[in-house]
Amino acid sequence: MPDLIHQLEALFIGALPTTALFVILVVAYQFLVQGPLSKTLKERRARTTGAVEDAKKAISDAERRTEVYVEQLRLSRADVYKAREARLQQWTAERDQALEATRNEVVSQVTAARTTIEREVAAARVEIETSVDDLASRLLSAVLPAGGAR
Repeated sequence: MPDLIHQLEALFIGALPTTALFVILVVAYQFLVQGPLSKTLKERRARTTGAVEDAKKAISDAERRTEVYVEQLRLSRADVYKAREARLQQWTAERDQALEATRNEVVSQVTAARTTIEREVAAARVEIETSVDDLASRLLSAVLPAGGAR
């Protein structure tokens, strides 16, 4: 068993430089490779996370702007419809006023025409009545001889 201990002791002493070299390499790896690599990965992750967050913010901002735009569009359409309705009502009122004015003018023209016709009828009656006597006397003189054959 002492041989085994001497062999292990020789192996251990032979492995000391390899172990020391391994420890130096691990420490050098930590400082030269792992540290900068971790730093770069953290920066990349921060940039990626930041970019994702920026993208999410941009998307939410775009959605908010879209909602505002849709609301403004709805309000604008409602204003256009209200203006259109008001314009149609104004045109209808103007048309009704024009029709009423035309109707009143036509009624006054018809009334004036009736009055004129009634005057002409009355004048014709008066003329007929005044000329009836003259016509009757002419008729009698034409039918009866002037000297009379009685």
